[in-house]
Amino acid sequence: QVQLVESGGGLVQDGGSLRLSCAASGLTFTSYAMAWFRQAPGKERDFVAAISHRAFNTNYADSVKGRFTIFRDNAKNTVYLQMNSLKPDDTADYYCAARAKYESKWSSSGMDYWGKGTLVTVSS
Repeated sequence: QVQLVESGGGLVQDGGSLRLSCAASGLTFTSYAMAWFRQAPGKERDFVAAISHRAFNTNYADSVKGRFTIFRDNAKNTVYLQMNSLKPDDTADYYCAARAKYESKWSSSGMDYWGKGTLVTVSS
């Protein structure tokens, strides 16, 4: 049984930082590209960042470029999202997801596995 478990969400002030973690189990971690998506209340689930199987490639949404960094530790079966210079618009549930193939375009409909999410709230 595949499980993706996110952690690290919470309340932070405008301009602050958080690091999200996603621990994977039940799958061969290096066989999957990993991604983060987010969903604000009343909005669609949007792509945030992705990383290839061996971390050779990364991809970011324009809205987070230069502020967020995705990285992974294959020895720990964990992917991370370092979020700096947070803004109130970053407030959302953040979801970890896995897909066997790394591509240049990412859609919430194309992922193989999902975590249950962790809430990030940025106060102004």
